Amino acid sequence: MPEGHILHRLARLHRRRFAGAPVAVSSPQGRFESGAATVDGRPLTRAEAWGKHLFHHYAGGAIVHVHLGIYGHFTEFPLFGDGAGVPEPVGQVRMRMIGAEYGTDLRGPAACEVVDEAQAADVIARLGPDPLRGDADPALAFKRIAKSRRTIAALLMDQSVLAGVGNVYRSEVLFRHQIDPYRPGTDIGEPEFAAIWADLVALMKVGLRRGNIVVMRPEDDHGAPAYAPGKPRTYVYRRAGDPCRLCGTAVRTAELEGRNVFWCPSCQT
Repeated sequence: MPEGHILHRLARLHRRRFAGAPVAVSSPQGRFESGAATVDGRPLTRAEAWGKHLFHHYAGGAIVHVHLGIYGHFTEFPLFGDGAGVPEPVGQVRMRMIGAEYGTDLRGPAACEVVDEAQAADVIARLGPDPLRGDADPALAFKRIAKSRRTIAALLMDQSVLAGVGNVYRSEVLFRHQIDPYRPGTDIGEPEFAAIWADLVALMKVGLRRGNIVVMRPEDDHGAPAYAPGKPRTYVYRRAGDPCRLCGTAVRTAELEGRNVFWCPSCQT
């Protein structure tokens, strides 16, 4: 599932390529046909991300709400010759947007729907603070964590506690701060959480800027291979059984509330 920085990159890209002008919106697949007809031809006024949710705001008040889920993704393409270069849809395209110079196809989202301002506000109200938003209040997240006996690893992935943090950032930030993923939220002190929050803000801003997850400190990154070709070099994520990059202990993994968590049993005590 894409982590929050990907949604913020998409919002920034869509603002740059589509905002301020009418957008042709269609649903080649047909599953978003009525929603597409609602906003087709209207100017896109802005695009914004909250955690893993993307909102396209159109003139007149209609909003397209997208959640990519596990399989959803956008494919961008340039246009040539007054639209003559628009490619035929390939696969199950839920939503197609065509602007003056670019188009984009959305495939496989968990949600793609037209909502109004009140409905969008309801979605946002269910989310915790987003480290990539300037208006985020980390105190709200700590208040929920400090009252919970759930593990800190589960709480960091709970979108009602923190919005936008996924499995990579969750596992890596806990390693970077030497915190056992099974510690309950009630055992996390406010200074510890403040350090975690500041680190997430910094790491996710790098991801937003570069489009890649970068979690290893320069002094620890000795060119060791990533867990798979084209993937980020990580301390523990997807490295179960491999030696810890700091102490050499075998990295462990276990299922925690439906997702695999990764940690070093020696460093994270």
